[in-house]
Amino acid sequence: MTDIEEKPLNFIRRIIEKDLAANKNEGRVVTRFPPEPNGFLHIGHAKSICLNFGIAEHYQGSCNLRFDDTNPAKEEQQYIDAIQEDVRWLGFQWQDQIRHASHYFDQFYEFALGLIQGGKAYICSLSAQETREYRGSLTEPGRNSPYRDRSVEENLDLFARMKAGEFDEGAHVLRAKIDMASSNMNMRDPTLYRIRKVIHHQTGDAWCVYPMYDYAHCISDAIEGITHSLCTLEFEDHRPLYDWILNQLDIAHPQQIEFSRLELEYTITSKRKLNQLVVDQCVSGWDDPRMPTIAGLRRRGYTPAALRDFCERIGVTKSENRVEMSVLENCIREDLGARAPRVMGVLRPLKIVIENYPEDQVEDVVASNHPQDESMGTRTLPFAREIYIEQDDFREQANRKFKRLVLEGEVRLRHAYVIKCESVIEDGEGNIVELRCSYDKDTLGKNPEGRKVRGVIHWVSAQHALDAEVRLYDRLCNVPNPGAEEDIVETLNPDSLETLLNCKVEPGLAKAAAWTAYQFERVGYFCVDSKDSTEQAMVFNRTVGLKDSWAKMVSKGKS
Repeated sequence: MTDIEEKPLNFIRRIIEKDLAANKNEGRVVTRFPPEPNGFLHIGHAKSICLNFGIAEHYQGSCNLRFDDTNPAKEEQQYIDAIQEDVRWLGFQWQDQIRHASHYFDQFYEFALGLIQGGKAYICSLSAQETREYRGSLTEPGRNSPYRDRSVEENLDLFARMKAGEFDEGAHVLRAKIDMASSNMNMRDPTLYRIRKVIHHQTGDAWCVYPMYDYAHCISDAIEGITHSLCTLEFEDHRPLYDWILNQLDIAHPQQIEFSRLELEYTITSKRKLNQLVVDQCVSGWDDPRMPTIAGLRRRGYTPAALRDFCERIGVTKSENRVEMSVLENCIREDLGARAPRVMGVLRPLKIVIENYPEDQVEDVVASNHPQDESMGTRTLPFAREIYIEQDDFREQANRKFKRLVLEGEVRLRHAYVIKCESVIEDGEGNIVELRCSYDKDTLGKNPEGRKVRGVIHWVSAQHALDAEVRLYDRLCNVPNPGAEEDIVETLNPDSLETLLNCKVEPGLAKAAAWTAYQFERVGYFCVDSKDSTEQAMVFNRTVGLKDSWAKMVSKGKS
């Protein structure tokens, strides 16, 4: 049983259940995920992937991966490769071979000829500006193009010459002949084909006329035998055109169903705006761990299970809503909390010398790899006279609420001994650079009866620790709805990345593989960076903190 079987039916599943009960489509369920290869996929696409592939999986149907590659000026092979990787990484597999809208270019053209011959399409020679003027507005009807009544013969001739490359871009377009007075702007004689003299990544220079998305999409669905074409709500107003085209061509007619797109607080879910950040070098690339792309989330340490859980939790509805970032973070926190090994890493080191510990002695202390899962076993950590702790874990003076080390106070070192701070060493500017402490050799792994210590802190052996770079990531944008802002760059958080270069981690991480996730005890969840980390230079990305900080940030007015 999959998780989806245990959940109440969403409205899409209710429609499918009804169709199956009526034996509509001979009991078949065929969906598709149709990305345009003009950028990397973002977290909003993850919802669509999980829905389309999940529905097909649940009903023992199939889901096609089809690239809607009808605008070669903005499409690249790197995007096609990245999209395939994202779908596989999320745990899904498409039906048969990868499909492209460009595979159907010959059929699209033949169908367009049929529309012209049936008096349902014409070649329009208005300029782009004139077309906008003739189109009207939401309050005023459009006007018929002066070219709307061209003869079938003239339209066929012009269309053939467009295909042959005789005309410059923008000279002519093929438009559907529907209704310029329609209240739906999409039905006011929409463009079906335009001239683009661009090399296509699949078809080369075979074509210089390319179909519009609305025209190609519905026909592709029909050709592939899609039964349920699941789209986000912005395509609801396009559904009459989807239906009109298929009705005119008298071919298979999939059912388009719209659902609300994923909108996540403080997150950009527009490929165009994300591309702007990449082009303007506001981020290091599409897979920058601050980016809401699937590639960026993967590099940051998010897991397929966490993203699938997130998509399941937010559900599928017709209502637009903005999801709190804490929902996403809780999903990854729960997933990593159950399975990430525990290790110790010190991000801002403060040196301690344990003066009564033998200078040449090194001993192994035993540490569990997971406090609730004994099956994950234990590891040994070297303990010596000199160690590092976090700078924030020491204060010379503090009240009782501070449960860490203070001057003349005691704490337990995680998995090791109780130590007491005896003195402080400062540099010439008054900064604390070293602590001198003592330890109680009878406290390894235990507290003597009746003895109270302030708390437990983590540490690493100074002699054995590995140097590491740690990257602390925060939200990329400073406003809850950055997509609504005119200048996306103005919404960026200048503190979205803090790089710490002098971190220390336990020696067992020397050969940690890329993508591997860990909980740095008392600090957060981190993963080994897949691009920049090497055995000689470890780089860790913070995936998420141990606790939800979003509510606190909002309550303090930091949102």
